[in-house]
Formats: sequence, structure tokens, C-alpha cells
Amino acid sequence: MSNQANTKKIVLTGGGTAGHVTPNIALLPHLQNLGYEISYMGSYDGIEKRLIADFDIPYYGIATGKFRRYLDIKNLTDPFKVIKGFSEARNYLKKIRPDVVFSKGGFVSVPVVRAAASLKIPCIIHESDMTPGLANKLCIPVAEKVCCNFPETLSMLPEKKAILTGSPIREELTRGDKIAALDFCGFTANKPVILVIGGSLGAASVNEAVRKALPKLLEDFQIVHICGKDKVDNMLLHTEGYIQFEYVKAELKDLFALADVVVSRAGANSICEILALKKPNLLIPLSAKSSRGDQILNAKSFESQGFSIVIDDDDLSPELLADKVTELYFSRQSYVEAMHDSGQLNSVSTIIQLIEDAANKKEESGN
Repeated sequence: MSNQANTKKIVLTGGGTAGHVTPNIALLPHLQNLGYEISYMGSYDGIEKRLIADFDIPYYGIATGKFRRYLDIKNLTDPFKVIKGFSEARNYLKKIRPDVVFSKGGFVSVPVVRAAASLKIPCIIHESDMTPGLANKLCIPVAEKVCCNFPETLSMLPEKKAILTGSPIREELTRGDKIAALDFCGFTANKPVILVIGGSLGAASVNEAVRKALPKLLEDFQIVHICGKDKVDNMLLHTEGYIQFEYVKAELKDLFALADVVVSRAGANSICEILALKKPNLLIPLSAKSSRGDQILNAKSFESQGFSIVIDDDDLSPELLADKVTELYFSRQSYVEAMHDSGQLNSVSTIIQLIEDAANKKEESGN
């Protein structure tokens, strides 16, 4: 039976980190324009609940458990949370009766996708990193389509399901105002700008290298440094041409517009935003000691496609950072051209079309 008055319905899911939520947020205005009734399913109190609260969308919390590859006492209890989450998700899905589920990943998505599949609701999932994470590996067998960010990922996915889409980015990021950013930072218009996005997770090495490289970098550049919570260096507050922020929200679009080059970690969503904005970039991925190594693979892919210069975290020094940023700036046009030719730039329209196809197929089948 089709939904009442032919209004299509979608459930979005994903959480645990902002990277599993912001691409869903990027899809919201496009889904709303198409007339979808949108619901969100996440954990009881995760970051996804806080981020979605701004959008006046029904939110359904379910129990979640983490899937670990290492020994932990929680491995004994978390399977029961996952089973409970599956049951809760199934009951909510029966009530909502969506035409399609779109999952951005994270452990909360597993019971939702599995429950949807058990009800014959088509699921489209998105894998951000080059190698699929454990949560998505559990969802891929029942997914209709699997979207990904990197050409290399296609070979790791079922051939008929895999689609290279890139990651949806928030449309407002493309509407930055360079003049507003100059005023915000108190910068001059006649000196190029480096935007450093350190973030809070494992950013100490980036923050330290940038600050030690300031005497060299400030000869030729102005620097906006987003350094993470409680990471502002008070000794450098009045350094001309250098400004620090713990975190930037509304002004980020303007800072991107102002930036001539970007220095960043290599989280999948961050670098997809950089790609979509065609900003020449220097990536410093988290080391394998601090992560499962996905940022290293992400960065190497962007380097091989001609989008980025990469410095390994273990090799990072103030001198190398200054040299590579300068090299990047003077060869920036070649990186812009490579990004312009990328097949990962129409992510929103590609994903929306996949959602529409799945929803229409569900409606036609009468399930």
C-alpha cells in the first residue's frame, strides 16, 4: 500500500560522531523540497540528537551497542543493546512506514538498517572512508545501494551496489563571504590566507607545528587557526596576522571563502568539504597509532588524484610544514584544476536520485 496522499517518507540514520550526521543534514533541504516526510533515528542521547534538534524533525531514540574487535567487558552486554535497538527500530519503522532509509553509518545505524531490511524497506548506505568500517560491513549485505567517497572503495564493495558519489556537504558552505571573513579576522586583503583546521581529536601535533612555524609563515601569509576546544594559546593572542578559534560554526563558510589554502586532518567528511569547495590543501592524517589508519588511506587517495599534498604525522615538523604550505600556494592552480575534474562533486544530486529511485520502486511494488 502506498503512503497516504502519495507523500513519500524517509528515515535518516547515523551517529556517534558529527561526521555521521552532517551529511544527513546536508540532504535535508533537498528532501524537504521534494516533499518528503523526514524522521531521524539515532541513539538515546548521542551527538546526533543534539545536532538534529535544530531542524524540527521527529527524532526516535534507540538502544545502541558498539562492535569491538578487542577484548572489553562491554562485549558481553552490548549485543543485548543491539538486539533491543533492533526491536525498537523495527517498531518505530512499522509506525512510520517509510519508503526508504538512508544511513550515514556509525554503530547506531546497524539495528536501523537491519530492521528496515526485515520489513522490506529499501536502504541506501554511505561509507565515508576508503575501507568500509565494521558497522557498514554489517549493513552492506542488506543494502540496496552503497555510496562511497573514493574510487578505490568501489573494488571493496558488491559491484552492482557500489556508487561513487562523494559526500553530501552543507550547501551554506558554498555561500561564504570573503569580505565578512576579513572583517571577522581583522585581516588585510593584500596577503594570502591559510586556514588550519586542527580539530580536537589528535590535533596537538598540528597545533604545535603551526605555532612553531609562525615566524616563517607570517612573512608571507595570514593564518586562521581552528585549534579545538581548550587549545587556544594565550601567549599568541595578539600576534599580528594570526587568529585562533576553538570552534567556528556560522562563520566557517566565510573562512573557507577567504582561504587560499587549507591545512587539515584527513577525516573523510572534512576533506570532501575541501574538495567540493576546490580549496588547495595540505593534509596531515592521524597516525595509525591514533586511529584505525583510515585517515592515512583517505589522504593518500586524495594525493594520488592530484587534490592534495600530504605530510605523515610522524614526519611533521615546523620546517616541513612551512615548506609544503609555500609549495602548495605557488602551485595551487594545478590542485584546483584536478578537483574541478573530479567525479565526486555532484554528491547531493546523485544521492537524492538514488533515494528517489528506491522510494519509487517501493511505492510501485506496493510493499
